[in-house]
Amino acid sequence: MNPAPGAGSEGIKKKRKRKRSANRGPQTPHKSPASTSVKPAVKRQYAKRVDEVSAGGLVIDSTGEQGLLIGRIDHKDASGTRLLWSLPKGHIEEGETPEQAAIREVAEETGITSSISKPLGVIDFWFMAGGKRIHKTVHHFLFTEVGGVLMPQESEVDEVSWFPLGEIIERLAYPDEKKLIARSGELKI
Repeated sequence: MNPAPGAGSEGIKKKRKRKRSANRGPQTPHKSPASTSVKPAVKRQYAKRVDEVSAGGLVIDSTGEQGLLIGRIDHKDASGTRLLWSLPKGHIEEGETPEQAAIREVAEETGITSSISKPLGVIDFWFMAGGKRIHKTVHHFLFTEVGGVLMPQESEVDEVSWFPLGEIIERLAYPDEKKLIARSGELKI
């Protein structure tokens, strides 16, 4: 009668001694964490976050038929002639409300004085500039032209122009501004 496997020494296979490969070298005992060299963690450099708040919007002319846009040369365009059309806007100065800043910025960038008819909404977006991560929030309003002379702000705006209200959305270069104007529905005041 044969014993069941594992029931005695006869059923156990003898363990074979493994031979150490010649190229492995001598086995070293386990070192404690204090004795091992640990590479220092690489500290990642993150771009500094900057929050900016601006205000501006769409000015409707005194006839109620046209809207005012500003144009800036697209620096990514090799010919240097392509204009990116957008709504006039700028930074809110300390002590200003978004409404006050919007009226001031529209006048500075376009030469046109205006009054606010209604709020259009707020857009926020992220972009990189000067090695910084910018989170920008822009308060937009619908304006009525009051007066002034159409003139682009020197060194900030390359061109200003009135466009038929039906063309405003297609002229705008930035998707967020297109959506804002499209959501606002009828632009006539």
